[in-house]
Amino acid sequence: MQSRQPSDPQQVYQVRNPRTGLFDYTFPLPSPSEVEARCGSLRAGQPAWSRMPVEERVAALQAWREAMQTRRQRIVDAVCTDTGRHWESELETDLALASIDRWCRIALEALRPQGPKPSSIPFLSLEQQLVPYPLVAVISPWNFPLLLGLIDTIPALLAGCAVLVKPSEVTPRFIESVQAAVDAVPILASVLRFIPGDGGVGAGMVRHSDMVCFTGSTATGRKVYAAAAERMIPAFLEMGGKDPAIVLEGADPERTAAAVLWGATANAGQSCLSIERIYVHVSLFDAFTSILAEKAARLPLAYPGPRDGRVGPIIFDRQADIIDAHLTDAITRGARILTGSTFCENLGGGRYCRPTVLVDVDHSMRVMTEETFGPLMPVMSFQTEEEAMALANGTDYGLSAAVFGPTQESARSFASRLEAGAVSINDTALTAVMHEGEKNAFRLSGIGGTRMGPSALRRFMRQRVLIAKEDDARSPWWPI
Repeated sequence: MQSRQPSDPQQVYQVRNPRTGLFDYTFPLPSPSEVEARCGSLRAGQPAWSRMPVEERVAALQAWREAMQTRRQRIVDAVCTDTGRHWESELETDLALASIDRWCRIALEALRPQGPKPSSIPFLSLEQQLVPYPLVAVISPWNFPLLLGLIDTIPALLAGCAVLVKPSEVTPRFIESVQAAVDAVPILASVLRFIPGDGGVGAGMVRHSDMVCFTGSTATGRKVYAAAAERMIPAFLEMGGKDPAIVLEGADPERTAAAVLWGATANAGQSCLSIERIYVHVSLFDAFTSILAEKAARLPLAYPGPRDGRVGPIIFDRQADIIDAHLTDAITRGARILTGSTFCENLGGGRYCRPTVLVDVDHSMRVMTEETFGPLMPVMSFQTEEEAMALANGTDYGLSAAVFGPTQESARSFASRLEAGAVSINDTALTAVMHEGEKNAFRLSGIGGTRMGPSALRRFMRQRVLIAKEDDARSPWWPI
């Protein structure tokens, strides 16, 4: 597949089907001038949108939700084709629709206008105002293409911004149905567009926007951050993860293994908050690994059809290469596989990785230190909590983590010392199902304000204060 330089004429991008391996979908790559024009059009529509009361913006988004609901099956089918998995696509679509309702409720409370109020100086009043950024560029990834395409888009719209969204070029099929739903709400269509494109299109969006929200790899995130810094615009980045699960002495091995299996294999491990390394107290190691391996062996691949089994294909073929490289490196360095794959299998043209439990692993192996993004579960033992803490924090990442203990108190005590933005207690990946908790990404997992809770809305707004002198008396600081 050819890469495109900004000066190249329009090209057609070919998209691979993750279940067949065939390049069976194409779209024309927008030219740099088309990206610029699209940004200009959205920017022109934004002032009227931002002047609307928040109640009217909520009504527009609710109308969009209804239009998406009528197209739900088409959206599910497109996301399923994009990703090769079925039940996660159903769940993703329903969560995306529910997120519109959730953000609308938050916005009605958080964006309520505030009038003037007294200040600490008796004759001065102040009025806080929130001013939205005109145009937000949203660049989203391929693992949850619809949900992560909307996670920043919805609050930005409610804040009064215009938004241009570029889903990953790996998973673009859903754009048509979602944009049709937007077009059914004319006032929203003036400030929201979805655009297919590659990295060159994303770069053009950064050049012509006032803020960028990016979800994806740390390597690409660095480039986005540098481009935003060049233009002095804010950037909110959520990037890679290498999330640990820590199993403390006295934890229940059966319940813990069930939770870890979920956290490591949902969406075939293709999630930034997947459990990618597991540290278990030595007293539980044999029991835990035995139970985890037994459970993993019973988790079937979603093959030959997307409704068959549970673990779908690796969506992006280059990611399958990374998984293979991590497995080869670990085995070469002495790791043992209790159950699973030694490489991604080619089935019907798709590439699949079975849930794989590895032992005899250490931090010299890539599978313990680099993001794998697949259903691999490498397990190490530890003797003391201090050792476990050093291992868990011994990473460049800090997105999330999980801690299992015999009591809530012991797990919470350990969790409060982890270098991670969200820590699940006695379960895994809880931020995927509970969205009120506000958090930041630590270290190389990202930068910028929380994506969750009321504070997330304020990311998209600048603060302005009006300070008014309330009387006609001379101010004491006037010189004459």
